[in-house]
Amino acid sequence: MKILVTGGAGFIGSNLIDVLMEQDHEITVLDNLSVGKASNIEHHLGSDHFHFINDSILNVGTLERLVRQTDLIYHMAAVVGPKYVVQDPLGTIVTNVRGTENVLELAFKYWVKTVITSSSEIYGKSTAVPLSEDDDRILGSTIVGRWSYSDAKAIDEYFALAYAKKGLPVAIVRYFNAYGPRLDPQGYGSVIARFITQARQGEPMTIYDDGKQTRCFTYVTDTIAGTIQAATTPEAAGLVFNIGSNRETSVNELAQLIHRLTDSRSEIVHVPYTSAFGPHFEESRRRMPDVTRAREVLGFEAQTSLEEGLRRTVEWFQKSVAW
Repeated sequence: MKILVTGGAGFIGSNLIDVLMEQDHEITVLDNLSVGKASNIEHHLGSDHFHFINDSILNVGTLERLVRQTDLIYHMAAVVGPKYVVQDPLGTIVTNVRGTENVLELAFKYWVKTVITSSSEIYGKSTAVPLSEDDDRILGSTIVGRWSYSDAKAIDEYFALAYAKKGLPVAIVRYFNAYGPRLDPQGYGSVIARFITQARQGEPMTIYDDGKQTRCFTYVTDTIAGTIQAATTPEAAGLVFNIGSNRETSVNELAQLIHRLTDSRSEIVHVPYTSAFGPHFEESRRRMPDVTRAREVLGFEAQTSLEEGLRRTVEWFQKSVAW
């Protein structure tokens, strides 16, 4: 197949491309490298089946030229990570909303099957555990810029579901805390990357708040498996799927695991959210997916234990990231 991956130079996108290239598809990546890195995809640049376009999903001319010669789109381009969202809420909204609108409008025009990648951030401050795809969203005030990402992703989903009602084969996957090789060492959007970097450099491993907040960390190979299943399962069209592990882990426990795996001498410390994100910041205390729909429709279930996934991730950092 001829496949377009927007944001394909990013952490998840580049891992997806590795699998798609192994399956002998012809891949085109559209990425402006604002967050993604050329180094994530450079090992494919010599292949006749791989094409890289350094441009933005906001450039409709470039996007249309690519979509009209594509069989399948994985739309992964987005501004992600609380720090980036808080620092540039306008850029977050424009890229995540207008960019997705462009992709879907052209997918509809040329009738191209599409997978839209969304996020567990959709659920906001919901206390429902586990979270099912149809659960209510609970968000804070609009003065808390942190929630603009959740709203932008929700609008993306509204667009996708509206096109699905018109018959376009489009599926939505909501990621739960993906991690693994090629995480940005600076820790944008990832507590795991931040902890590993701090632990390796001997800096204090900073836990925000009391560290009792929990997440379900999902190794990237499982994230990719669920994404591909959403694209290749006909029954997935028009549906939303939680893609994640259902093992709930506190940030305190995560820090201790990484501390041991890196054999670090770093001190583990707790700091208030305000020290990193300013006075107007809110966070969800628990976020665990109900993966019943993904299991029943896609046959998806996360396979990699947190301990094994963290071991592989630490090994990648040790081999690939120099200090």
